[in-house]
Amino acid sequence: MELLKKRILQDGRCFEGGILKVDSFINHQMDPGLMKAVAVEFVRRFASRPANKIMTIEASGIAPAIMVGFLLDLPVVFAKKKSPKTMRNALTTTVHSFTKDRDYEICISRDFLTPDDRILFIDDFLAHGNAAVGAMELIGQAGAALEGMGFIIEKAFQGGSDRLQAMGVRVESLAVIESLDDCIIRFRE
Repeated sequence: MELLKKRILQDGRCFEGGILKVDSFINHQMDPGLMKAVAVEFVRRFASRPANKIMTIEASGIAPAIMVGFLLDLPVVFAKKKSPKTMRNALTTTVHSFTKDRDYEICISRDFLTPDDRILFIDDFLAHGNAAVGAMELIGQAGAALEGMGFIIEKAFQGGSDRLQAMGVRVESLAVIESLDDCIIRFRE
């Protein structure tokens, strides 16, 4: 997706250790026009999948997931990173955050993730795939089916896509970064 790649090169910032900061247009301050273009591309790529619900993990995946849900006229549910006192009947699993280098529990209510659901998972980044695997664990606990996973940006050098595809998951990433060596953003051709 050329529009996205151009924006990453223009406004993204690279830091040592494989960190790409896109907080000025994706995951802190958001560009609604770009989010719409991202959602349109996800809808195009997953058009043949019989999803009936969009899922993500808070917080950075919510904006693109909402846009995809809006375009497909499907409900959107997100896994929470902290279990609210009011949540009953929760599904939970533990996920390791690459960016924050810590484990955290994600949860989702069984009321909103059921065996009848065919899930399209949408998120901002795919790195090692830990959050995606955590989402898959919740989907499995609910007895739901996973139709595919879409990511705005994939850091291919961290292996998450290979990991998910080895598990039989259809993965669609809109911008695939081959390397951030020497803090230079290099896309996969």
